[in-house]
Amino acid sequence: MTTTPRRRVLRALALTSALIVGPIALSGCSQVIDAFNAFQGHSSTNQSVVVPTTAPQAASTSMPFDSRFTYDGSVTLSSEVADGLEVRLDVWAVDPKRTMEWTPTNEKQLGFAVNVYDHRVDEKAVLTQKRRVYLSSVSITSQTAQTGGQVSNPFQFSADPRTLVPSDTLRSDRGLLLNSFQGGLLVPTTSIRQLPNDTYGITLEFALNVAVEGTANTDASFSQQTVYQYLPIAIYPTDNTQTTPQSTTTDTNGRAPGWGQTSDQG
Repeated sequence: MTTTPRRRVLRALALTSALIVGPIALSGCSQVIDAFNAFQGHSSTNQSVVVPTTAPQAASTSMPFDSRFTYDGSVTLSSEVADGLEVRLDVWAVDPKRTMEWTPTNEKQLGFAVNVYDHRVDEKAVLTQKRRVYLSSVSITSQTAQTGGQVSNPFQFSADPRTLVPSDTLRSDRGLLLNSFQGGLLVPTTSIRQLPNDTYGITLEFALNVAVEGTANTDASFSQQTVYQYLPIAIYPTDNTQTTPQSTTTDTNGRAPGWGQTSDQG
């Protein structure tokens, strides 16, 4: 995999959905591929599945794990759930804010927010002119990259978003309304705690179950979808004994399995 200049890569990543992102050395794409070979397929006969179109690209030769989140301290991941209808996931480092201080042994706090944007109408348009999107559940799973070759799943998060916001926030049986005047879902902080000592990276998989309105102000036009986003995070050694992983073989496109595929509702 050819290493590209930092600025060029960051611009490219900003236009794609990278839970998910960041700087790497020789094997960024292959690390994401290896990390998610163990995940089960996400397609369902009852739901559409939306996944990012490309895997993150190498952004730096100074880090062993490709992570734009680590490089910038935050990242925005975008998924189009209908023509001109965007679900946006923002993730940022909370504590330590300096991501070079994210090590296997310390507590690593991040925050995230989920919002939706209907680009067919003005941002200030009334709700009846926008295609509504409801979020019924959000879950996060994880998978480590370790120099010893082992794999673990140390971090998990799962919640009904209606339990995470004030009681007067707009919601229904479909879930929490993301494109209301009150804003979408905000989770100010959640923690990744101790990891195996030889961990050099962890990849988070976000799964967002949403109900998407096909035509504005038309209750009969809703369909169910699951949006997946992948977020690689580099982990730095607590001392100098951790070794840099060797590069592994990736496919010619540098894509993780299943990326860029959408299965329609049955």
